Formats: sequence, C-alpha cells, structure tokens
Amino acid sequence: MDIEAYFERIGYKNSANKLDLDTLTEVLQHQMRTVPFENLNMHSGEAMDLGLETVFDHIVRKKRGGWCLQVNHLLYWALTKMGFEAAMLGGYVYIDPVNKYSSEMVHLLVQVTIGDRNYVADAAYGGSLQMWEPLELVSGKDQPQAPAIFRLTEENGTWYLDQIRREQYVPNQEFVNSDLLEKTKYRKICSFTLKPRTIEEFEYSNTYLQTSPSSVFVNTSFCSLQTTEGVCCLIGSTIASRKFSYKDNVDLVEIRNAKEEEIEDILKTAFGISLERKFVPKNGNLSFTI
Repeated sequence: MDIEAYFERIGYKNSANKLDLDTLTEVLQHQMRTVPFENLNMHSGEAMDLGLETVFDHIVRKKRGGWCLQVNHLLYWALTKMGFEAAMLGGYVYIDPVNKYSSEMVHLLVQVTIGDRNYVADAAYGGSLQMWEPLELVSGKDQPQAPAIFRLTEENGTWYLDQIRREQYVPNQEFVNSDLLEKTKYRKICSFTLKPRTIEEFEYSNTYLQTSPSSVFVNTSFCSLQTTEGVCCLIGSTIASRKFSYKDNVDLVEIRNAKEEEIEDILKTAFGISLERKFVPKNGNLSFTI
C-alpha cells in the first residue's frame, strides 16, 4: 500500500510532513469529498470487507467508497503513515426513529493527538451529519462548521456528539414531509469512549450490518458524498442534495425520484463510481436522511 497513491486518490498535493491541525483538516476534507460513504457492494452481490489491503484496493485503486468501518480505517492508516498520533475509537450511532443509541459498536472514528490537544476525525458518517473539520475533544463547547454547529459532551467517560442545525427549505412540495428530511434542530449523532480499538473488534458489527434483517444497510442502498457547497445523496432510487447556508440560516434541500435508466449515470457523474456488477437500488427502511 502506497501513501502517494492514497494522496493521488483524494487529490491531496500539499506537504505530508506538517503534522498540524491544518494538515489533518485538509486530508479529512479531501477524503470526504472524493470517497463516498456507500454500501453499494451489498446491493451488487458483493461483500463489504474490512481487511486493510482489500479496503485500499477497493477505495484507492478501484475509486470506490465504503462505510465507516472501511473508510475511517483507511483514514486511520493514512494518518498514522504520515506520522500522526492516532487511534481508532468505537461508536454507537443514534437511531432517530427509536430515540436511542445502537446496542452494538457499529461506528468507527479516529482520535488524533496534536501537541497537548485531542481531536476526533470522521470521514464517513454521510449526509448532513458529516463533520467537515476535526472536532476538539472539549466537553460542552459549540464548534461551528459549514454543515452545522457540532457539540461534544462528556459524561462519566462517554462522549456524546450532537448537532445544532439550520432551518431547511424544500422547493419541491411533494417532499416537504419526506422521511429523508431531518425533523429537529437539535440532532444526536453518536456516542463513543476513548478506549483504543482494533479493526478486529468491528468484525461482528461488519457481519451484522450486512446480514441482519433489521440492518438499515440491508434494507436500503445508500451513497453520499460531500461537495464544496453541501452534500449529495442517492438513497434507494431517490437523489437528494443539501446546499448549506444558501441564505441566512437556511439550507436548500432538493429531492427527486430518479428513473432506473438514470442511476448508472448519476453514480458516475455525482459520485465518481463505476460499478463492475449490476446494482439494484433498494428503497427500504428510510433511516437515512439528507
């Protein structure tokens, strides 16, 4: 595995030797704007593997994406290869329809230490819940970013990541009450501890997410990519985008249903993805939001 090939994949051309917050932020932003958060393998008859060699081949050489257990694993590898002090962390995602955090550790995040400060980086949450900059591990501090205001809160060794969102405008009245829309201003995202994890600790979750009838990934195909202005998503056969702050304290959300014959072109033009096998969009459990 070659770090230069990774840099070429994400379009990063600056110094790999400055181990500061600016470099960390730039690497994070380059990766999240070139590597989609997606589970298309599952709906094309292929598996979602965790092995680093396989992930590198899939994302870097084949120019695909993946879910957090793959995409953030690659980010962790790249940061440590560059010389950053980093660790993988295990997270529990907040499941909005049932108002609770997942019972299993299903999310992978990366902790990075720079000097006397600690940060959490995540390149694979998807949709408008995705951070655009590393978050400093400080409890109770509002950290404004382009997508929203993020806030970390620590209670008895557990950290909680929340988001304070803007208003949203949906010009297509057909979708103003869509389940794809976030409904609240305050949004819980995930919880985690600072215990370092190994990728092997996520093997159970990786299998569960691909096989359980209750897994949102089994029931819904999803592809999400951050842009310079916001985020674009293909959820089942619905294409949705959000433009952050298109006017004061308001995001613009555009949603439409795509025709079957459009899907292949949408994947290529919006997400840079060319699939080797036939993809069957699945419009199931709409726990995903834009």
